[in-house]
Amino acid sequence: MNVLIADDELDMLRILQSYFQREGFTVFTATNGVEALDIFYHEKIDLAILDWMMPGKNGITVCREMKETQNIKVLMLTARDTGEDEYLALSGGADDYVNKPFYPKVLIMRAKKLLQIESVQRLNDVTFDISSKRVWRAGTELDLTKTEFELLRIFSQHRRQILTRDQLLDLVWGMDYMGDPRTVDTHIRRLREKIGEDIIQTHRGVGYSTSE
Repeated sequence: MNVLIADDELDMLRILQSYFQREGFTVFTATNGVEALDIFYHEKIDLAILDWMMPGKNGITVCREMKETQNIKVLMLTARDTGEDEYLALSGGADDYVNKPFYPKVLIMRAKKLLQIESVQRLNDVTFDISSKRVWRAGTELDLTKTEFELLRIFSQHRRQILTRDQLLDLVWGMDYMGDPRTVDTHIRRLREKIGEDIIQTHRGVGYSTSE
């Protein structure tokens, strides 16, 4: 998933970028409101984390323009901590509001909640969203076929469990499938080429399992 972090405090920007990248997000950064909007219009952004007091355009102005353009989650960061400030942020379109200073792990938890990250799962460095069927490896989005995605989902649900070809055929292709069972091997080979060779292990004469 793509996160845009906009803050004119460079140290804060670097810290947040590091934390979010560690969680598997693709991170875009901006140091002012104009730059944040430029990135927003040129990239697919799932969540914008905006500092309120930015040069160029402040966070509230940027938030309103983003919300008027497309459906995006916005989390506002600010050192302003009055009830009136929180009201202005939320009434301006922000989905959540976090006061500085804050604990980065708590911010990530709030971000995941906004993105309904429960539907997002991970296998090693591969992250995939069950609801949108989008897949990322080390932050880079992959192009998987419907069958490849279903294989990945099934392996995630049966971690470390060895699945035979017949089991995979039933779970992915359906119990009525009458084709060649070795189609499983072909699709797993193609899936490995995209997600990496080490996530799915071969158990010769038995089947396949995940490595974790």
